[in-house]
Amino acid sequence: MTNTRVPAVRPAPAAARTAVAPARRGGRERGTRLLASLFLAPTIVGIVVFTVVPIAGSIVLSLFHWNVIDDPRWAGLSNYRETFGDSTVLVSFRNTLVFMVLAVALQLLIALSLALAVNGRMPVWLRSVFRSAFFFPLVLSAASVSVVMKYLFNQDFGVVNWLLGLVGVAPVPWLTSEHGAMATVVLVYVWQQFGFSFLLFVGGLNNIPKEVHEAASLDGATGLRKHLHITLPLLSPTLLVASVVGVINALQVFEQPYVLTDGGPGDSTRTVVMVIYETAFEQLRFGTASTVGVLLFVLIMAVTALQFRLSRRFVHYQ
Repeated sequence: MTNTRVPAVRPAPAAARTAVAPARRGGRERGTRLLASLFLAPTIVGIVVFTVVPIAGSIVLSLFHWNVIDDPRWAGLSNYRETFGDSTVLVSFRNTLVFMVLAVALQLLIALSLALAVNGRMPVWLRSVFRSAFFFPLVLSAASVSVVMKYLFNQDFGVVNWLLGLVGVAPVPWLTSEHGAMATVVLVYVWQQFGFSFLLFVGGLNNIPKEVHEAASLDGATGLRKHLHITLPLLSPTLLVASVVGVINALQVFEQPYVLTDGGPGDSTRTVVMVIYETAFEQLRFGTASTVGVLLFVLIMAVTALQFRLSRRFVHYQ
């Protein structure tokens, strides 16, 4: 019986091993990029189909006269000249800007105050109850909430005036006076929308290290002073996000003024989105409506850019 000797397997040279490693790493990176692309594809397609394409279509349509029935007719910049000369459109932009300032300021103030209160010392279960209660209005339909609020703020048989009458206050024309209508629309909008900012602030407060507040307390900082010089600077990135989202949403307000006041009395609560809706679907002037929409888009982009510009001075990152 002959002995067969099996040749020993020698390990590959170091140069060969180092040449194989980058190939494996490159294949792994390509697989990771492909997987990431597959996950991002639905979002990218959705943004392109439902955001980029409508914006581009509105810009093109703003250069035409079109009433859906007849073929589009080239208008050039005449729609823009007509829009800038329309007093109703100009008033709607003024109303929208006033509404934005009042609603966003009140929304951030209420949300931040409640977040600071809830973040204080209280049982965990009670904190959860408050979080759910404050966020609940946000999940409701804006139209249904506005219908209910329209009855509550009715001057003749509304519950709000009935409660004020119990303490001797005369009926307030909430929805039939210019200032009262704007104030009511702002209150209803803020009541429904502040829950989003509230949750943002609660999350931001929880991310502030407790050691910072403890060190400030040892240095003698009191409650208000501590919030002004420590809490707000550390919470400034969250404030930026909440203000940007609040401004974008407020500039597109529609349901509350449409249901509560129908833009009245007069045009005191008529907003830009209401003008777009009325021009397009009631007057069938889709070219002009697209023009107003393009101007609103430019306004939103300008205000948002201004916010980010100012954030360089007032926002502090840890």
